[in-house]
Amino acid sequence: VQLQAFGGGPAQAGGSLRVPCLVSGRASIKYGVGWFRQAPGKEREFVAAISWSDGSTRYGDSVKGRFTISRDNAKNTVYLQMNSLKVEDTAVYYCGAESQLPAVSMYDYWGPGTQVTVSS
Repeated sequence: VQLQAFGGGPAQAGGSLRVPCLVSGRASIKYGVGWFRQAPGKEREFVAAISWSDGSTRYGDSVKGRFTISRDNAKNTVYLQMNSLKVEDTAVYYCGAESQLPAVSMYDYWGPGTQVTVSS
């Protein structure tokens, strides 16, 4: 399984950004896809995850109510819609598979990450 997140970049505080994660190398995901982020000097932090079968979602406390994860099964793509961005959302964002749990160790596959930088 290969994952590729793209579409990151600069954004203004209070603004929005949508980051897709394209999954390839397998006909479909079995369990789920998650988003994590890592800021300089910090551990990788859980952001959101989605079940591939029923679309159920979960979010990290720091992004609840601001970020939305969704999937397009036909395109094997997971989207992270980020609204009301804050400077502290600045990080490298990674998508991972195959899990929907909020723990790095539960994911077997990772993409290379995409940088999101939020300025005030």
